[in-house]
Amino acid sequence: MGRSTHGDRESHGTGPSGPGADRAAGHPGPRRGEIVDCEWASDLRTALVCVGSLLGLLVLVDAAAGTFTAARALLWLGLALLLFLVLMPPRVTAGEGWLAVRTLRGTRRVRTDRLVAARVTGHACQRLVLRDALGGQADCDIQVLIANPALWHRLGTDARASAGGDRHGTPLSALHALSDRIDRETAWAVFKVSGMTTEADEHPAA
Repeated sequence: MGRSTHGDRESHGTGPSGPGADRAAGHPGPRRGEIVDCEWASDLRTALVCVGSLLGLLVLVDAAAGTFTAARALLWLGLALLLFLVLMPPRVTAGEGWLAVRTLRGTRRVRTDRLVAARVTGHACQRLVLRDALGGQADCDIQVLIANPALWHRLGTDARASAGGDRHGTPLSALHALSDRIDRETAWAVFKVSGMTTEADEHPAA
């Protein structure tokens, strides 16, 4: 799944949570002009289906074999919960000047209009790591940005603002190659849906 609700602390680290605390720390609240990952709900449903299917299969096998007990039921339930923790997708949201990534462990928020660093990590599953001038840091799967043009546009607009319009300034230079890749893959998706690709063009250039 790779792309996470209850009582999470919405902060960069261990400070108090809530809109008031966010404003005190210089981080805007998560409601105004919020843009949400459009595939998060679908990914969450997929995770729940996988967990439910595994749990049901284990219980059915036990029942058919006559080995179903309360202890084994607790064991399978624990296994299902562990799988859910692995498959639970992070929830990425953004607004003017901020981006937040919410997981079961908490919420990481970064000021995208005050970025000081941006880098891409990983190979098979690449992630974009952002850090702001206030010490906040958040990272998200690049596929989330590719699947959500509105999120990427919001991030790009704020990054340009933080760089003062300098396309090669920090951290905009680190986002330049990623921008080209996302634009290329977005265009490829449009061509594919429009039937304008050929069998020879199986994948866009890296």
